[in-house]
Amino acid sequence: MLAAKRATTSVPIVFQVGVDPVRLGLVTSLNRPGGNVTGVVNLALELGPKRLQLLRELLPTATAIAVLINPHSPVADAAEQQMQVAVRALGVQLQVLHASTDRELETVFAGLSPSGLVVIGDPFFNSRAEQLAVLASRYAVPAVYQFREFPAAGGLMSYGSSLLDAHRLTGSYTGRVLKGDAPANLPVQQSTKVELIINLKAANTLGIAVPVPLLGRADEVIE
Repeated sequence: MLAAKRATTSVPIVFQVGVDPVRLGLVTSLNRPGGNVTGVVNLALELGPKRLQLLRELLPTATAIAVLINPHSPVADAAEQQMQVAVRALGVQLQVLHASTDRELETVFAGLSPSGLVVIGDPFFNSRAEQLAVLASRYAVPAVYQFREFPAAGGLMSYGSSLLDAHRLTGSYTGRVLKGDAPANLPVQQSTKVELIINLKAANTLGIAVPVPLLGRADEVIE
């Protein structure tokens, strides 16, 4: 997205990202983007502690939980600090793991020792939902992810922004730009719809009994 912005200052650009677009340098402010760029932000980093809490609820006897982060992500340091704070409130140990290539993913799962895994949202991980689900199943790792696409691919659980809602907002802005609205005058929107998806088949394979209250809070249960 930054490459697209650097390539032109006149062609309208509508983005959809999971990080702060001001901090990333896409826009000057959320309310007044300025220039030729505007778009939609998914809730991502903010939901990391909630994913950790949900995994703890699913694994009440767990003494250690791992978090998987892409070290090249612009929010890598912030995500790690946030999870370090959140894990202390739960009374479990945290193992921070890094991966940014397919080979590193294999290595991470092969050597994973904690009881569960939180995968921090990142384009690299998001494009490998099926691979991560296969690795989690192969190494019997209960994991929670960002989007529905992960449990749909065979992963255990996801908690995050609804991509359908985010795509709808992005499409709406694209339509307005095509009709002549200037991106500079369109405030950056935030996709606020959050969904919890649980894959019961994956839970059964892992030998996990999903608590009834947790099932009751799920927006979708995949069987």
